[in-house]
Amino acid sequence: MKQIIQDLKTGETILEDVPAPQVSSKKILVKTTHSLVSLGTERMLVEFGKANYFQKARQQPDKVKQVVEKIKTDGIIPTYTAIDNKLNQPLPLGYCNVGEVIAVGHEIHSIAVGDRVVSNGPHAEIVSVPENLCAKIPDSVSDETASFTVLGAIALQGIRLTKPSFGEIFVVFGLGLIGLMTVDILIANGCRVIGIDMSDSRLSIASNKGAIIFNPSKGDEYIRSIHSLTNEVGVDGVIVTAAAKNDDIMHQSAQMCRKRARITLVGVVNLNIIRDDFYKKELTFRVSCSYGPGRYDDAYEGKGYDYPIGYVRWTEKRNFLAILDAMEKEQINVVPLISRSIDIGDYKQIYENLDDGKILASILEYNSEEDTKLKRQVTLSPSTIPTGSGIIGIIGAGNYTSSNVLPSLTRAKAPIKYIGSAGGLSAVVLSKKYRIPHAISDMELIYSDPEISGVMITTRHNMHANMIIRALNNDKHVFVEKPLCISPQELEEIVAAHGKSDKSVVVGFNRRFSDHSIKVKEHMKTGPFNISVTMNAGYIEQESWVQDMELGGGRIIGEACHLIDLCSYFVGREVTAVSANSMGLDSKPNSDNASILMKYADGSNAVINYFSNGSKAYPKERVEVFGNGNIMIIDNWRITKGYGIKGFKKYKSKQDKGHDRQFSQLSEFWKKGGVPPIDFASIKNTTDVTFAAIESMTKGTWINI
Repeated sequence: MKQIIQDLKTGETILEDVPAPQVSSKKILVKTTHSLVSLGTERMLVEFGKANYFQKARQQPDKVKQVVEKIKTDGIIPTYTAIDNKLNQPLPLGYCNVGEVIAVGHEIHSIAVGDRVVSNGPHAEIVSVPENLCAKIPDSVSDETASFTVLGAIALQGIRLTKPSFGEIFVVFGLGLIGLMTVDILIANGCRVIGIDMSDSRLSIASNKGAIIFNPSKGDEYIRSIHSLTNEVGVDGVIVTAAAKNDDIMHQSAQMCRKRARITLVGVVNLNIIRDDFYKKELTFRVSCSYGPGRYDDAYEGKGYDYPIGYVRWTEKRNFLAILDAMEKEQINVVPLISRSIDIGDYKQIYENLDDGKILASILEYNSEEDTKLKRQVTLSPSTIPTGSGIIGIIGAGNYTSSNVLPSLTRAKAPIKYIGSAGGLSAVVLSKKYRIPHAISDMELIYSDPEISGVMITTRHNMHANMIIRALNNDKHVFVEKPLCISPQELEEIVAAHGKSDKSVVVGFNRRFSDHSIKVKEHMKTGPFNISVTMNAGYIEQESWVQDMELGGGRIIGEACHLIDLCSYFVGREVTAVSANSMGLDSKPNSDNASILMKYADGSNAVINYFSNGSKAYPKERVEVFGNGNIMIIDNWRITKGYGIKGFKKYKSKQDKGHDRQFSQLSEFWKKGGVPPIDFASIKNTTDVTFAAIESMTKGTWINI
């Protein structure tokens, strides 16, 4: 299928051929008929992509600070690689999609195959969307009209926050698509509306809708005129739907207002607010977030949990439905806003002329003959894979795969046949970059292919267990990026599947493969040891999927497992007991500020301090090993120092977390057989320790393994 993407590195807008997304339990597949190009949002993305590195940096000063800190702690090369990988990730354009439902996940019951729906899906021939981000279209509303629904919901949410009442006077500052729809909705609410813009054509449309209009570029003294229109009182509120790089609009908006009026920002403007403007009039200022309550909440959007209507009357989906209802009743008229309709194949006519001020709405039409038999695979380069063992299929095409897995496998000359991702797009990008023959969206192609020796899994953590078991049941070796799984029940199921198979399961505990770790192992020799490991993990918001125990398992299970495995590698034994304590008075399973104390069978002790409340200016990882009168310290995988060790004082390298050696050994094992790079019993013990650490934190006691 075809999809429009933005290359953030080159600035090029591309119509890419990608595998169609596959239906999942909580998603709906829609065959697109029309999608609306949101000029304001998409122009900003395109302009950002075209900017050079310096210009990009100026637009994101907070990111520049993070880059400087990363250079100090990790070095220039890892920092450059991280930035380059970030810019190489494709950005899907578009979020105003209309089409026909062609497949429905088994957990969805409110929408059926054949329904016409609107969603926030991108510009693509087939889109996958969750139930709460799409809505059925009334029969009398055309696809072209319905394509404005998402923009209408943005306008409506801004109005809801402003709380207009019948007879009030409002200014709409900026008469783009969202601004003009805001005019319609306010008038439908019984309000008088004043529209301000510098485009005569947009002002004319607003005037025809019933708004009083002013054009600042023509010298209109609109602030003085507005006070005259309101008997020197001022307007009841201003809704800013404009985009501007200065703070003039906010200052002017305050000047127009009466005492205790409301100002709501829907657009993008500078927020250097002058205190006196707001203080003297006691103005209320609010920023509107997209389509409404539920936006960016994974429980609502991803998992499909609705907010009870008695407590949250207007969610983003209910805003969609309200806009569609207003369209059906002809309270919103978008026909004057449509400037042109263009086939998706001619998309460049739009994206090469985004600055054309005469254009308001551009609608993409999709006339593809692609049917409900979805194209699961795109072949991008002739196969150069040698016949024989060791051929790899990769499931997951995210940042870790791009920055670590594929560079290391390429250096190891490992044969890769497939790379897959749920949406298909990221798989295509990496397939092109690393000359992998097949980009796919249906992972069954990997499981069922007899040529595949090993499956690499780099997806979200909640998917690991099922994918491991499917690979083992299909007679494949497995490499899974940490963690192995996120619950004791999943671990039992994996152990059972592994016991029935002669194939291996290896987890990406790469730290043990670093030259720094190997030197510690060589020089410290036998225990018992005292080991102290500190990870300055950095803050991640609680809303992140990593912190969700059902999706990511929390950061102890999801990342501290690296450090548990490292300690066990040094000791050469399994952990026998665990005691963990988290910061604060109320220990939660997903705490990411915790100390974990581990006992080993030989008497060794290890403590892992996993903290997220530190500064990024401090190095991320520090490992200290004490034993036999000697000490070795690894500082962020760049420097290892020895104390009391004959013939060793210091080893220095570029940052080396062991990825290259890990994937080289794994590839050789899958090709030639022998002993897996990590014993499965050790992997199981590490996973048991993560679960025991969570249990210990919540119970406040030692847990025996």
